[in-house]
Amino acid sequence: MMGRRLWRWGLVLLILVAYLQIGYLAGVLWWGYFNPSNTAFMADGLDRLQEKKGPDAELRHQWVEYNRISIHLKRAVVAAEDSRFLEHEGFDWEGIEKAVEKNLKKGRIVAGGSTISQQLAKNLFLSPSRNPLRKVQEAVITVMIENLWSKRRILEVYLNVIEWGNGIYGAEAASRRYFKGSAAGLGPDQAALLAAMIPNPRYYETHRSARGLLKRKGIIAARMWQVSVPR
Repeated sequence: MMGRRLWRWGLVLLILVAYLQIGYLAGVLWWGYFNPSNTAFMADGLDRLQEKKGPDAELRHQWVEYNRISIHLKRAVVAAEDSRFLEHEGFDWEGIEKAVEKNLKKGRIVAGGSTISQQLAKNLFLSPSRNPLRKVQEAVITVMIENLWSKRRILEVYLNVIEWGNGIYGAEAASRRYFKGSAAGLGPDQAALLAAMIPNPRYYETHRSARGLLKRKGIIAARMWQVSVPR
């Protein structure tokens, strides 16, 4: 009796997992051609913003095409987040190994090994939680994105949906918030600063003179000329 019950629950779980993957696949296929106006992280951010500022609070987000985003921002973000973006197929195993070694040396988590594709998978579909199931889902979605989208499309969507401050999503909203101009007009120094903000955007929105931010900006500014980005 117990064995039959476990078998039934196992079958239910298998069906549920399959259903979730089909849903993710449908989303990946759709957003390969249509621009996302909302993501899982945006929904979470809106809840947080409305809780703080009231139910009428709205996110700042404006989609812009890839060719209307400064080449400097593309280079800065790739240099900061995923320097081997054009080379890997979704997972930078060398980067993951280095991150593990760095974390072990420091005795705490100070570096991650997530690629732009992995970050995008998480932003589009998943919650900010760090549970093991979410990491498995992230990996599955990453494989889908890498196999169904071009690198140009991956970077275009990434730059348009990631968080850049409290209720601020995407390069255009970030450019207008911090520099009063469009994403197309960002210079190298401005691009390096925006890229440096990505790991902790809500904090850096109000702490733009933080030592860690300025140090990271300098490193990115020096490295951004060494990376290639999709044309």
